[in-house]
Amino acid sequence: MQSDLNILEIINKTVDQLSEPQSYDQVCHEHRLGEPLPSTEKLARIVNMLREILFPGYFGNTSLRPNTIKHYMGVYVDELFELLSEQILAGLCFTCENPEEVDFQERSRYAQSVASDFISFLPEIRRKLVGDVETAFVGDPAAKSASEVIFCYPAIRAISNYRIANQLLKLEVPLIPRIIAEMAHSETGIDIHPKAEIGEGFTIDHGTGVVIGSTCIIGNNVKLYQGVTLGAKSFSLDEDGNPIKGVPRHPIVEDNVIIYAQATILGRITIGKNSIIGGNVWVTNNIAPNSKIVQFKARETAFSDGAGI
Repeated sequence: MQSDLNILEIINKTVDQLSEPQSYDQVCHEHRLGEPLPSTEKLARIVNMLREILFPGYFGNTSLRPNTIKHYMGVYVDELFELLSEQILAGLCFTCENPEEVDFQERSRYAQSVASDFISFLPEIRRKLVGDVETAFVGDPAAKSASEVIFCYPAIRAISNYRIANQLLKLEVPLIPRIIAEMAHSETGIDIHPKAEIGEGFTIDHGTGVVIGSTCIIGNNVKLYQGVTLGAKSFSLDEDGNPIKGVPRHPIVEDNVIIYAQATILGRITIGKNSIIGGNVWVTNNIAPNSKIVQFKARETAFSDGAGI
């Protein structure tokens, strides 16, 4: 058993080690006094509020009626504007390389402008989500109603976060979109990078383990099952051996494609429209439109470019 003196020495030594700059220079963010930091708690509140706005009456504790919905929408949007402006500002400050040169008041006004621009896209985000819900309902015989899909299906939560994060990213908001996307990843097990481009009528059945990379392009009316990976095959390296970022390296999935469970699609390849990719297959070359790829026929399937999988 350690004596009180030994315990104190151990604690003091550990504090000294943890305070050495070389031990934390890669994992420490230094910020100016008064500079806001992104808050996962506040971002969670923003996401929950957006779900209330996008799906009125389904999330939160408010009982909406036709004669009260405009009032509550006004209250929600006002609060959303304040919270989102604050978190956008925090993201801008957090990623600023030369904070001492930044006009904080000007940056704050810019954050408010971006927040208002994002709010103007909410009707369009809702329109797309309505299509996603309808696709999930029509495509699943187990679903009894669209309400069940909204309440219960993890895909709707993940796709909602994606469409929110994707719009923020298009408005050049740093950091915050990735945090929102990773919240859905933690909540549902579905990993959709906010930079991916996904068309309308998108659905994921079951969903756990789905991965969609940052440079993926997905068309309209695409359906994925659990465990599908739309990933990168390899990374181009610079002369120093470091990965070159920003290069398209994930698949393009065209309209009306179905990809079944545990399929792995890698690299900047194209899955042609109206194709069906069976479960547990590994695809690294282009697939012609109207193809059907399954394990036992994989080597027999012909492609328009002569490539196999």
